[in-house]
Amino acid sequence: MNADKKVAFYTLGCKLNFSETSTIARSFVNEGFERVAFEEKADIYVINTCSVTDNADKRFKTIVKSALKKNEEAFLIAVGCYAQLKPEELAAVDGVDLVLGATEKFNVTSYINDLSKNDIGEVHSCEIGDADFYVGSYSIGDRTRAFLKVQDGCDYKCTYCTIPLARGISRSDTLENVLKNAKEISEKGIKEIVLTGVNIGDYGKGEFGNKKHEHTFLELVQELDKVAGIHRLRISSIEPNLLKDETIDFVSNSETFVPHFHIPLQSGSDDLLKKMKRRYLRKIYTDRVAGIKKSMPNACIGVDVIVGFPGETEEHFLETYNYLNDLDISYLHVFTYSERPNTEAVLMDGVVPKNVRAKRSKMLRGLSAKKRRSFYESQLGNRLTVLFESENKEGYIHGFTENYVKVKAPWNPELVNTLHEVALTKIDEDGLVRFDFVKEIATA
Repeated sequence: MNADKKVAFYTLGCKLNFSETSTIARSFVNEGFERVAFEEKADIYVINTCSVTDNADKRFKTIVKSALKKNEEAFLIAVGCYAQLKPEELAAVDGVDLVLGATEKFNVTSYINDLSKNDIGEVHSCEIGDADFYVGSYSIGDRTRAFLKVQDGCDYKCTYCTIPLARGISRSDTLENVLKNAKEISEKGIKEIVLTGVNIGDYGKGEFGNKKHEHTFLELVQELDKVAGIHRLRISSIEPNLLKDETIDFVSNSETFVPHFHIPLQSGSDDLLKKMKRRYLRKIYTDRVAGIKKSMPNACIGVDVIVGFPGETEEHFLETYNYLNDLDISYLHVFTYSERPNTEAVLMDGVVPKNVRAKRSKMLRGLSAKKRRSFYESQLGNRLTVLFESENKEGYIHGFTENYVKVKAPWNPELVNTLHEVALTKIDEDGLVRFDFVKEIATA
């Protein structure tokens, strides 16, 4: 019935969204739809939304217009965090036909009766308290690496964050299902798996529909390390208070887990960490970084940081800047604070002017570039393993080492999805690293 119908997807936001988009896409393919690139003309466009920042909200309308330019009669579906938080707002956007909430999005094909355009978007959105069951996901075919979802939702009450309102309580996939999915991914020839979730260090909570921890994150890591055929496992963002010394020690001795950690900080000021209701203070963060570098001196450490949080004075900002400048980290993801409805922070005093937020953001982005350059320089002369990506970018192929150094070489399609030992030689004018090939690593 759907054999001649085409569907395309656009994903905003995090690795978790990418894993879920891939799962939703497979449900369409199983129903007989042909998946095409978003740049092509399609009968259905599915936009997986994000609502972490105000900018992600604004981009939605631009993406809708882009889809309608390709096919003004296309059926447009919105899913994801923004769709759960503000379904009526999305439904009112010109051209949107269907909006699905946190639980409904995984049954999207069952909501499509016909593809006639609606005057106003139809909404199917649960109360977020009903999002208490787990739906597993992983991405296949979208990238050289696969994103494997192991956990969803969050029980933390950070004062700036809407994610608990958009995704519900913390809950986990069963260990058995995670291992099954990891095997399926490896059997498809994918060389690297990235573990993802909202708060993956909380893994084990809600594994069988209860609040208890049936397994810990360390146990998850230990069991995944045993799965045959996986060449690389990478841990995505993990809270510093949940990244335990035992996990760091295990990764440092693992053959498959790579020396790369992304650890949210958000602020280098204990005063602001308390206002944000983060579950750690600066000392814990310092200890985590020191512990990683002690056991893995070449490890890459990425940091999330927020600028312009209410009450952030110039002194608070400089405290954060100087702390990060002195810390042995590799790069920053800088987020400019934006007011989110239904959060505690939106009611706080001490609003930072937007031009000040922008200035502070620019300073930290500059610091990030300096940190990344310094980290790359520290790796020159090392022999590392590169997994090559699948895109031809202006005549070059790119890849990442196990410790997340981005390299470039003249485009060669035979390199796609292959692992090579290389010797890093120099940093190019665009900040990427050149190398000499040493040998290809057999993966059969």
